[in-house]
Amino acid sequence: MTPPSTTSTALLTDQYELTMLDAALADGTVSRHCTFEVFARNLPHGRRYGVVAGGPRLLEALARFTFEQAEIDVLCDAGVRDQVAEYLSDYRFGGDITAYREGELYFPGSPVLSVTGTFGECVLLETLVLSVLNHDCAVASAAARMTMAANGRRLIEMGSRRTHEEAAVASARAAYLAGFAATSNLEARRRYGVPTTGTSAHAFTLLHDSEADAFRAQVDALGTGTTLLVDTYDITQGIATAIEVAGTELGAVRIDSGDVGVLAQQARAQLDDLGATGTRVVISGDLDEYAIAALRAEPVDAYGVGTSVVTGSGAPAAGMVYKLVEVEGRPVAKRSSSKESRGGAKSAVRRHRPTGTAVEEVVHRIGTDVEIGEHDRVVPVPLLVKGEPAGEQPTLDESREHLRRGLVAVPWEGLKLSSGDPAIPTTFVL
Repeated sequence: MTPPSTTSTALLTDQYELTMLDAALADGTVSRHCTFEVFARNLPHGRRYGVVAGGPRLLEALARFTFEQAEIDVLCDAGVRDQVAEYLSDYRFGGDITAYREGELYFPGSPVLSVTGTFGECVLLETLVLSVLNHDCAVASAAARMTMAANGRRLIEMGSRRTHEEAAVASARAAYLAGFAATSNLEARRRYGVPTTGTSAHAFTLLHDSEADAFRAQVDALGTGTTLLVDTYDITQGIATAIEVAGTELGAVRIDSGDVGVLAQQARAQLDDLGATGTRVVISGDLDEYAIAALRAEPVDAYGVGTSVVTGSGAPAAGMVYKLVEVEGRPVAKRSSSKESRGGAKSAVRRHRPTGTAVEEVVHRIGTDVEIGEHDRVVPVPLLVKGEPAGEQPTLDESREHLRRGLVAVPWEGLKLSSGDPAIPTTFVL
């Protein structure tokens, strides 16, 4: 993997953070000891759980959250006062961060991430923290639903052309975390080791004088294990031509349009009749978790998913907020009727039956006496202690496995795609 970029992330923020910093410097409250908490008040409509993703990306970005002269020059040009520029020139986050580990499930009110330190050092991180978590959690949550709908069949993330180029890389990583087998995005392979794959587009077929010429060129270059796109012209003829050119050992055919359920049935029957019983059927084209679930009974071996996964399948942001919950050990809370928060620094315990099934999330104020049973576990773990990493972080594959086990622990009704209550209830002990 490539080393992290040395480019500062400090300007990936909103100027209102600096407005608050300026005023806090002026009145002396900048050094007050505070805890900020990241949580979602609600899950997106129809969702029963969320998936935490982006923690390692956030830690890497925080390591580069420093204001060098180039960043200070931009701020001065924006009218930032000298006292703010001087404060930022020495800025290094030296506080503590605890969080739900990557691959953990979260629910409404879960203290997904807590940032503790002085007001000045904590308030500056709001925008960056929310940018990473709102995006990655949204993609991973949607991808997890697709993984469950696929019921063990292979999923390929192929949405790079449907989102910002940097979001595409993060999306590929989040989808892999949530159970996708591979991505089409090569930068995700370089940065994060995500397996990559790719077939070809209709343009390659149209380039050649005939469909057979296009198939022959691909097979000659990549071998019979390749996947041939068979719906540029007539699918039935395309499949016949594919087997004629590649033989019955062809790896797969891909169908990217039409009534894919019916076409998958026809393709499977035709391939079997031609003796290509091992040739897989890959379906793509505007798929989401509902379309994948609808295809569960069809002879589909793999799904290619693009737009819906990189945009969170209708919920492009996870709805996370970053709220001040404690000042100098004193709980504080917003009381707005539509945007309430719960005061006090918190932790959470996930309760389980002896069988391993999760039954409850208990969110409690730190210092509150909460019983932890034999099969229960404390969910938040330390990420940073006094600004330094708190031990070795799990690998992406380890987090992927953690999520897989977490989904197995959810009661079966909590995995439904239909609307309903969160997969497990949350109890607040405050």
